Amino acid sequence: MQDTPPSVPDFTQWPSFPFEGELRVKQLDDPVPVEPPRRGEEDRECTACNAPDEAYIWVGERWRVRTMDRPTGLPMVLILESRSHLDLGDLPNLLAAELGVMTVRLERAIRSLDGVARVHVNRWGDGSAHLHMWFLARPYGRLQLRGTFLSLWDSILPPISEEQWRENLAMVAAWLAEFGGRPLAEPPRIRWQAPSSLSSPAPTDTIEEPDEETASVIEAADEIPEAEPVGPADDTDDDPPSAHTPDGDPRDADGGPATGDAGPTALNGDAEPATGSAGPNRE
Repeated sequence: MQDTPPSVPDFTQWPSFPFEGELRVKQLDDPVPVEPPRRGEEDRECTACNAPDEAYIWVGERWRVRTMDRPTGLPMVLILESRSHLDLGDLPNLLAAELGVMTVRLERAIRSLDGVARVHVNRWGDGSAHLHMWFLARPYGRLQLRGTFLSLWDSILPPISEEQWRENLAMVAAWLAEFGGRPLAEPPRIRWQAPSSLSSPAPTDTIEEPDEETASVIEAADEIPEAEPVGPADDTDDDPPSAHTPDGDPRDADGGPATGDAGPTALNGDAEPATGSAGPNRE
């Protein structure tokens, strides 16, 4: 006799729940005796330690901020990463204190954008051993998006325009740079062309290109458990490419060749002068 699946939980009736219709709860799999290594653990490569600074919108001596590889449904989705290959519980006191400062600073930068009501800060970490914090901006007035399902709504909403997305990234990067570090995101260029004549151009046939698939916080996250191999195991690594590359998936991607870790600096100043003491080791 098969087990009767449990009834759906009460949160499926919340106004913020993105789905409707008949739902069923999956049967819970048996626990595994040993969990598989995350990216950056054991012999698995850490993509965060291998990504160049150019893959980020802002970089400092001990922290970097990156984004998805294309516009998202939410006004802004950003990831704060440590340069050092450390997880949350491994942070020394200095970096732990700086994490608090950087979290508040980045939240304020995102909240300064037009049309942003709240900024949700999340940490999952099931796909990567390299510390990364998620910052999701909720659009102002969208009360249905309040609460814990915001990351699901990001993949449901139509993406914002690339021009607005790049402008938002540049504004956040410039805001962070006011307190030190280096902004790498640039605002979109103004596209203009002087007309060759005053007459109206003849209409031309245009070929509509298919819409590109929307970037998804959930799909992009390496938090999604990887499927167990069906056949005999081999030595090939089919990990998805880094989120920092044009065809990569972001969320839990661990990125790049961190440049040298400098010693402690005051985050409240206008710059980040290096003191010369070595920071934590990175992979």
